[in-house]
Amino acid sequence: MAILLREADVEKLVTMEMAIATIEQAFRLQGEYKAENIPRRRCRLNKGMLHVMSASLPTLGYAGLKSYTSVSGKPCFYIMLYNADGTMVAVIEADKLGQMRTGAATVVATKHMARRESSRMGIIGTGWQARAQVQAVCAVGSFRNIVAWSRNSENRRKFCEEMTEATGVEVIPAETPEEAVKEKDIVITATNSKEPVLKGEWLTEGTHINAIGSNFLTRQELDVEAVRRCDCIIVDSSEQAMLESGDLSQAAEAEAFYWEDARELGLVVIGEYPGREDPSEITLFESQGIALEDIALAAKVYEKAEAEEIGEKLPIK
Repeated sequence: MAILLREADVEKLVTMEMAIATIEQAFRLQGEYKAENIPRRRCRLNKGMLHVMSASLPTLGYAGLKSYTSVSGKPCFYIMLYNADGTMVAVIEADKLGQMRTGAATVVATKHMARRESSRMGIIGTGWQARAQVQAVCAVGSFRNIVAWSRNSENRRKFCEEMTEATGVEVIPAETPEEAVKEKDIVITATNSKEPVLKGEWLTEGTHINAIGSNFLTRQELDVEAVRRCDCIIVDSSEQAMLESGDLSQAAEAEAFYWEDARELGLVVIGEYPGREDPSEITLFESQGIALEDIALAAKVYEKAEAEEIGEKLPIK
């Protein structure tokens, strides 16, 4: 019998350590061609959109899909998880799970692409996903401080106060986005901006960028020059990036980037392709957020829920 896991259940079950280990394993399976990811598809509703994406991890014995709506600015996320026999085993409310898997993917990319001595971080964006990004990276790195910028000064102030308390690292509000980028070892962009918020002229040699907000062709966080300056560009899914990445599509149109030069994170995790070859390189991880991450983490959460007898029974076979 399937179980229903609500957001409160997921909060109890998932940890960032679990998420990071699970997402790295998922990308390893991707690199070994032992997993399949189907890119997100979108359908228009009267006041929003329906989004559907799916993946399978046969060696782990699971497959599933994530569907969610975004209507009038309010998202609603669900994952349907199936076992190897094709039986639905769980329906999972997936807002928290989505935050965690996206933060974990950033950590995996940073681990394989950033310089080991990285200690200066900047972030552009102070919303719900930005919080998970900062907490995830701080869980595995040591930072002197973090500089944060967003358009709303009050949101920026609250974010810095909350993240300083949550991470134990001083998070400082920036007056301009440039301050969050210049002289930083790691830069994260976590916005839904339609216009670039990071300019290539601000980048310092050796910087690693995690760009997580450009998952619509109409969104662009990095200007063309920023992409042009990157020596290594890694994506979570080549197929999905070509469908969704506004950053890369704009750069490709300007002939500042060629799709065949991008590699998937799974190939970096298994060591087939380097995430960085020289300390002076500028590197970029373009994260669209793929179903492979969702289903891998959902499976781990489900197994823990079963072991701890958490969840509501559903009359579904």
